[in-house]
Amino acid sequence: MTIGLIGKKMGMSQRFFENGEVAPVTVLKIEKAKVVEIINKEKRGYSGILVGYGHIKNSKLTKQMKGFFSKKSQEPKKILKEFRIENQDQYKPGTEINLNILKDKKFVDVRSKSIGKGFAGSMKRHNFSGLRASHGVSISHRSHGSTGQNQDPGKVFKGKKMAGHMGDKLRTTLGLEIVESDLANNLLYLKGSVPGSKNTYVEIREAVKNKKRETIADRVKKYLSDIQEMKSSKKDKKEAKTKDQPAKKDVKKEDKQTAAKKEDNKKKDTEKK
Repeated sequence: MTIGLIGKKMGMSQRFFENGEVAPVTVLKIEKAKVVEIINKEKRGYSGILVGYGHIKNSKLTKQMKGFFSKKSQEPKKILKEFRIENQDQYKPGTEINLNILKDKKFVDVRSKSIGKGFAGSMKRHNFSGLRASHGVSISHRSHGSTGQNQDPGKVFKGKKMAGHMGDKLRTTLGLEIVESDLANNLLYLKGSVPGSKNTYVEIREAVKNKKRETIADRVKKYLSDIQEMKSSKKDKKEAKTKDQPAKKDVKKEDKQTAAKKEDNKKKDTEKK
């Protein structure tokens, strides 16, 4: 398992690129993270690290959590997340974790709570077609219809698609492309949409699936290299032309000189006559 980051969804924007492309972008503000505890295999049966994200006032903590952070001699953190890791040598309590984790990565997986829609009907929640809009239906046009069977089994099975609470569930989006990572302002720009409304906390991890598709950065690089090749080829053509031009100029000068000499000779001949 790889170490992840937690960010706050700031909203959506657009990014314009040199090759003329425009990409819809979700902006995530990455929370400051520190290693709170190192988990030993002898005690728990697995090795890992406990990472704390964000800042919280000491007054908002419970007595148990106050005791926990004071024992570790760490400042209180809003969110605590555990990651299983085999190599623990590079991590110690208090070491910072930031965007450098995703330095060479092109794609990430994102997990957060979707927007809550409240109590929704079957047509909105499960895309049911509903009942007939005109004949034979009285005041139940958007209902889901029958849900059970006869006397046997005489119940509604669990998991039946019916009206109920919609949204507000943890959802994962796989393989989102990293468009830009701003280390100075702790901002991460991802191409496409991220589940959840503004100010929701988003868990970001390295992509599980290997994506072989071409990224925007690759296309921009290709575009810039093509332009440089074009410029270099134009320069070569110009240099070749300039090399040929002086020789032509010399020929013209020689022609002018010979013509001038001929005219002088003619004048001399006429004067002698």
